[in-house]
Amino acid sequence: MVERATTHGVQIEVESRFVPENSDIDSHQFLFAYEIRITNKSDDRVQLLSRHWVITDGLGRVEEVKGPGVIGQQPWIEPGETFEYESFCPLSTPTGSMRGSYEMTSVSGTNPKTFSAEIPQFFLVEPGSFH
Repeated sequence: MVERATTHGVQIEVESRFVPENSDIDSHQFLFAYEIRITNKSDDRVQLLSRHWVITDGLGRVEEVKGPGVIGQQPWIEPGETFEYESFCPLSTPTGSMRGSYEMTSVSGTNPKTFSAEIPQFFLVEPGSFH
């Protein structure tokens, strides 16, 4: 399932999946991959400056992750273009969720403005966790 949110013309789509080959269920180590697509539907050039993730495991424990860029990049995205990347999230429970935001800057003429683009909440689910 693809989750989607749009903020100031920046659309963020997320799709997650369980990675069984890199998980060890008996040791409570569950690895999830997620793909992000950021599409600039505005008329302005935008840049992703930083990320803020709120990760909640199946027991309700919350971890926040903040940092510059994504996968070592702070990409510029032209109007009509899409930037895509994949990353991973390890959990000690078979279910959880992630949500967050990207700090973005938008350049229109000579006036840059900074805004927070919503990353919609999405769920991390090991398929065998529900019967």
